[in-house]
Amino acid sequence: MNELIARTPFFRLLLPVAGAILLSPILSDNRLLPVIFMPAGLSLILLSYCRDESHHFRDRWLFGAGSSLFLFALTLLQCHEQSLQREYNFPDGPCSYLAIVQDIPEEKARSVQCPVHIVHPIEKKLMLYLEKSSAAAQLLPGEEILFTAQPEPFQNFGNPGEWDYAGYMHNRGFAARDFIGKDEWQITGRKSVTPYLLAQRCRIEVLRFYRSLGLEGDTFSFIAAVTLGYKAYLSDDIEEAFRASGTAHLLAVSGLHTGVIYMMLSLLLTPLGNSGRGFIIRQWLIILMLWGYAFLAGLSPSVVRAVIMLSLYCMGQLRRMRGFTANTLAAAAFLILFFQPYSLYDISFQLSFGAVFSILWFQPRLISLIKPKKKIVAYLWKLMTLSLSAQLGLFPIVLHHFGTFPTWFFLSNIMLIPLMGGIIYSLIPLLITGWLHAIVNGIPELLLLLPRHLVQLLTTTMLHTVQFMESLPFAQLTGLHISLPATIMLLLFIFPFSLFLRKKQPRTLILALSSLLSFQLLLLQEQLHTEPPQMVVLNKRPNSEISLYVEGKYQPIMVPENGIVPHPQKIILRLSDGSFNHFSGNSRFPVDILILSHHCCFDMEQLCRLFQPSMIVIDSSLPRLTAASVAAECRIRGIPLHDVQQKGAFSLNF
Repeated sequence: MNELIARTPFFRLLLPVAGAILLSPILSDNRLLPVIFMPAGLSLILLSYCRDESHHFRDRWLFGAGSSLFLFALTLLQCHEQSLQREYNFPDGPCSYLAIVQDIPEEKARSVQCPVHIVHPIEKKLMLYLEKSSAAAQLLPGEEILFTAQPEPFQNFGNPGEWDYAGYMHNRGFAARDFIGKDEWQITGRKSVTPYLLAQRCRIEVLRFYRSLGLEGDTFSFIAAVTLGYKAYLSDDIEEAFRASGTAHLLAVSGLHTGVIYMMLSLLLTPLGNSGRGFIIRQWLIILMLWGYAFLAGLSPSVVRAVIMLSLYCMGQLRRMRGFTANTLAAAAFLILFFQPYSLYDISFQLSFGAVFSILWFQPRLISLIKPKKKIVAYLWKLMTLSLSAQLGLFPIVLHHFGTFPTWFFLSNIMLIPLMGGIIYSLIPLLITGWLHAIVNGIPELLLLLPRHLVQLLTTTMLHTVQFMESLPFAQLTGLHISLPATIMLLLFIFPFSLFLRKKQPRTLILALSSLLSFQLLLLQEQLHTEPPQMVVLNKRPNSEISLYVEGKYQPIMVPENGIVPHPQKIILRLSDGSFNHFSGNSRFPVDILILSHHCCFDMEQLCRLFQPSMIVIDSSLPRLTAASVAAECRIRGIPLHDVQQKGAFSLNF
């Protein structure tokens, strides 16, 4: 039986875990299922042990079915518990809360974003937005604060085709948010100490150390992102340039970055040998150093994912197993999803594991097609196959989430991957000389100056190259969104078809062609059910914007402050000031939709004398007190009302 457990691939353990996560929204109301499935699974496992040894092979399915059922139930229970932590069930009205700062506060345009974990009177994760002040900017992870707030649930703006912000925050574990003034909170003086909070403090110290090395501007923000996974300093323009060029994976601490660190550590520890006790010590030292690096990087999810993968690789080396395999990747995914089930919905999780699996699947097949004799040609061919392998498995996921495709990814990856390796390698002497300069007197400034200039030169070269690739014609194709079922069908075509090309099995070809046919039918169905153009009053507080939404794109409609909104069937009038207050008429002007914006003193009685609206729409530029007053008048007069800030964007077929 032990041999059977040892031979069980982690993919078999990963499947029930992933299945439980995907089915948890459907099965969340039935709390008895985990209670039933867990004992049933344990019973099957025990039964497999009680069978006669001569029947172990024949009855091996008992252990597999029992372990799958047990893992399914346990993951379902974990999803249920974590879902309860994300539910919005705060007390009505303002209340005093005691909370622990969970991460590095991030300065925004008008506030300081501070994620906290409430410990009293309830336990929830809350995203606080503190009014800008010196005290808010100096908060540290682990500090305890007392504040008065009335948290509100996360809400999307309700605009067609927008990003699901509320779902994103839910997956991150947050239950609500609130903005509080500088006089509504205070530090208690107590501090919480956990490994994660200590790691966040270490991350702050490393960021300060980077500053002391003379790294500034885009160089500092880029180095902080690629070594610590901290992207708060990155500008939107840089992130968009990396996305458009197909090299966004270089901004995340992934297998590429930690792989370089692993190679450097392995090289430094070479004297310990490649066999015997020295080799064992070498691998365990590498694992400890990798986790030390993860701790300095604040235990960010991307760093932890990469370090788990490499740690499993090192353990495989101890058993003389062949290199990084799909089973190793499945083991890393299993460990992460078992403890953090909602990571499955994290886009970075999907992209990182999808990229590695795709490389493991495609690159050995592609690289064997050509075997160049010259080293430089062989190196370039390896880079080309690496980039192509990653994109083959990732582009359906990218199309689903972003609807874009980088056309120059092939060229940009060949140019930038070696450059990224050079940046990481050149950063090592800068860190060493900076550390020596800080603790030893008399170290020449020139020793720090040379590696700093090298890092800045390489970083500037990379950023300029990325921006150049973004500026090329047709650098990024847009408007290519596909549904989740279409994404699954496309993936089920790509991988089985590649397997057919290798093994020539008819059943894989049938599966691939069936998936391709299903993909085409889904696209056809989406085209046949295309929504008609819509006139949309957008929720873009505090602005007022009316646009035409056609095929996933917005076309602004230029409307005067007081004027008619063009529509083929409806009479739509927009009013933005009080210039009509002195008008009078013998009869009321019929209006299908009356849009109110900007003005803070609308006289509803005067409005109803002049107009006969079938419906009133309050856009996102109207002050809240005015909106509440208009809503009260509409209730009294029986006029239907749509408040854009409360109900989301108002849409009308054009």
